[in-house]
Amino acid sequence: MHLIDWLVIGGYFFALILVVWWSSKRQDTTEDYFLAGRNIGWFAVGASLFASNIGSEHIVGLAGQGTSSGMAMAHWELHAWIMIMLGWVFVPYYYRSGVYTMPEFLERRFNSTARWILSIVSLFAYVVTKVSVTIYAGAMVFETLLPDMSLNIMGTNVGPFWIGAIATVVLTGIYTIFGGLRAVLYTDTAQAIILLVGSFFITFFGLSKLGGWGELVSTCKANADQFALWRPMSDPDFPWLGILIASPVVGIWYWCTDQYIVQRTLAAKNLRNARRGAIWGGFLKVWPVMIFLVPGLIGYALHQKGVDGFSIPTEDGVIKGDMVFPTMVSTLLPIGLRGLVVGGLLAALMSSLSSLFNSCAALFTVDIYKKLHPTASEKMLVHIGRVATGVIVVLGLLWIPIMPLIAKGGLYKYLQSVQGYLAPPITAVFLLGLFCKRINGKGAVAGLAVGFIAGMAKLTIQGITGAALAAQKAFEKGEITELSPWTEKILSMDCFIFIGGYNFLYASGWLMAISVIVVVVVSLMTKPPLAAQIENLTYSTATEKQRKENRASWNKWDVMATAVVLSLVLGLYLYFSFWLK
Repeated sequence: MHLIDWLVIGGYFFALILVVWWSSKRQDTTEDYFLAGRNIGWFAVGASLFASNIGSEHIVGLAGQGTSSGMAMAHWELHAWIMIMLGWVFVPYYYRSGVYTMPEFLERRFNSTARWILSIVSLFAYVVTKVSVTIYAGAMVFETLLPDMSLNIMGTNVGPFWIGAIATVVLTGIYTIFGGLRAVLYTDTAQAIILLVGSFFITFFGLSKLGGWGELVSTCKANADQFALWRPMSDPDFPWLGILIASPVVGIWYWCTDQYIVQRTLAAKNLRNARRGAIWGGFLKVWPVMIFLVPGLIGYALHQKGVDGFSIPTEDGVIKGDMVFPTMVSTLLPIGLRGLVVGGLLAALMSSLSSLFNSCAALFTVDIYKKLHPTASEKMLVHIGRVATGVIVVLGLLWIPIMPLIAKGGLYKYLQSVQGYLAPPITAVFLLGLFCKRINGKGAVAGLAVGFIAGMAKLTIQGITGAALAAQKAFEKGEITELSPWTEKILSMDCFIFIGGYNFLYASGWLMAISVIVVVVVSLMTKPPLAAQIENLTYSTATEKQRKENRASWNKWDVMATAVVLSLVLGLYLYFSFWLK
């Protein structure tokens, strides 16, 4: 890192401080703090949707997956079509209901029990998945770019990994606590631009070093099975049928029902801006395949060819995928641009964390604290929101020692597999709740409970069997002298081993089917919801006034923009389906 690089990063943080200072003066009510006063335009909404989604785990982890599994993970990055669903199908009902959170919407549609379940599960999921992998990815960048950085704290030498992790979490927590969602949204707008520009330069310089796109394609063709978009049914990790089943389930949950994402659209000044924000975010979402996943392919090709001595760290002869992007930044980029890209990585880390912190605070304050203290004043709720943000920051710091264990096998694959176990019941309940007026609160609660228990059972068994198999492998290598009785017991249980090793894509599909069946059966076995409870909250019970308002909120430009986004998604699918033929 050169002085100029540090000046670029310093300029970024100075601008950040100004935005937070300006935002902190406008935080008098919960609507100000959690929804930015519901006065945000479509450009900022869409940019925030993109920047909140593209965290450092995307940039680092997605490039790593590109190196290890090629285009297999591109299906999750081509979810721009689901963002179109968010804008046209879901947002009209969310926005007009006037809710602050997704659990609050579930209470309107079903009952308070459904709200409690979703609130608690969401908070748990955010801390153990998004916080952990986001911080880990950002800290790993520090470790690669600043390997000599260290601090002596109370006689203990602290390296760049811990310095980076703690500094980014604390700084992000501070600006989220004081600035609220308005600071998150406006900083996200700038961060989205930095992300796109910085990652474009990585792709550009990487291809220039390699010799162009044709050289990349020819290198990947030598290992076409590893880099193909569609894999055969026999593929142990990404069979094409599993992709088609699981990817939409996770995508609809994440983009259309998750508080972390939907909160941005609820902050729009009106329904038209909310929808256009989703469409604009969908347009931005088209590009991660080219600027985050493709650099992983480029890094693999540069490593294989040894261009200008380019080398990525390996472990047991296998490239450490999550080190690809940091290595490319440190070796390929000139002075100044390196600082810009590192600023982009910091932007990605901080935008994701700030969105996460604010969403967690909204969930706790509105769905838990306010339910327990309904007479609390607006100022007290804002204060509780800030305290809740601080608690989430502390929990994020406490998860730092666990992050290296979480990251084994690739950050991005880990994140998608865990989300594949959490998403099905939520997706099932929201879809059935919007499109079927017969679904009632008892069915929704049963579906959420059964789905979550089944998903967590699969995740727990997978973790236990994974640890047992790792111990067995260490024993065979002679790294340990004997297996514990517990490990031997686990290895002798064929059913346990089968469930633990069952493909996460298919498991997600089964969880979705189980959740749907439970919701429908329990709903049909119990009384239907009252007409007053579902009025304006399902498609078949929308009033004529509501339908007219919805039609008045869009015009031909929204339709044309939607067509552009869908065409880009289709074009990328067609190209990468045949690019190695």
